[in-house]
Amino acid sequence: MNIELDEILMFSQSEQRICPQPQVWNQLWELLPNKNRVGSGYEPLPPLILGAWWHTSDSEKQNRFLSHIRWASEHDALTKIASFIKSLTPEHWHYKGQ
Repeated sequence: MNIELDEILMFSQSEQRICPQPQVWNQLWELLPNKNRVGSGYEPLPPLILGAWWHTSDSEKQNRFLSHIRWASEHDALTKIASFIKSLTPEHWHYKGQ
């Protein structure tokens, strides 16, 4: 892991952040490059939104969100994704216990 990846991973988990709110998270996912259709799904897996939002834990949401950041890093899009993440205001985030 490089410093920039570590930095954005730490930022994304600081202040009890779990993941972006559903609509914003989907916008982030749409920015990810090199998404692949795999069977009836995608790689990376899509955000846990819509019906999945209500049936998944904060831990599952956070793990999926962090996997999107790692995907961005592995596909040379970390700068764009980090900029998007850092532009989010507090109301764009889902926090622990909400």
